Amino acid sequence: MEGGFFSGQLLIAMPGISDPRFERALILVCAHDEEHAMGLAVNNPVEGLTVPDLLDKLDIKATITLPPDLVLVGGPVERERGFVLHSTDYEGEASLEVGPGVALSATREVLEAMASHNGAPSKSLLALGYAGWGAGQLEDELKANVWLTCDADEELIFGHDFGRKWGRALGKLGVDPQRLSSAAGRA
Repeated sequence: MEGGFFSGQLLIAMPGISDPRFERALILVCAHDEEHAMGLAVNNPVEGLTVPDLLDKLDIKATITLPPDLVLVGGPVERERGFVLHSTDYEGEASLEVGPGVALSATREVLEAMASHNGAPSKSLLALGYAGWGAGQLEDELKANVWLTCDADEELIFGHDFGRKWGRALGKLGVDPQRLSSAAGRA
């Protein structure tokens, strides 16, 4: 956490979160400052939609055989808009570094790179939509015990075991998901 902000950190939804869209969510915070916060869920696949399918729908022709990676629901805001989290070995003009070794791009250029041998990132995930917070909203939710935070790692961001990411993130903090309660308290 740099300067009191959470860019590059993972948010782990607590049980009992009041918004069902974020139940068991694991969100990489991509941007956070005094005015807003923006992140992408990294553990919520769109059932039946793969990256090759989406690229085909966008008329992006692959020159390589693409793995059938699932497209993710990045969040409830602007669900028709795509975002790519990727390793920093891909350097697009509009890429924004969000944490050590991880960048965010939202251009057709990164999609074309993913579909070819030329400059494709070694690791990537494609998400539709994002999670967003206004000024002070994320901080208020953290104070209200809606989220825990942990350091991001490559496997939690880019791994394909979506059903286990939430529990693994809690494990990084030494928390057993079976022992969490949906009731919040203060000591």
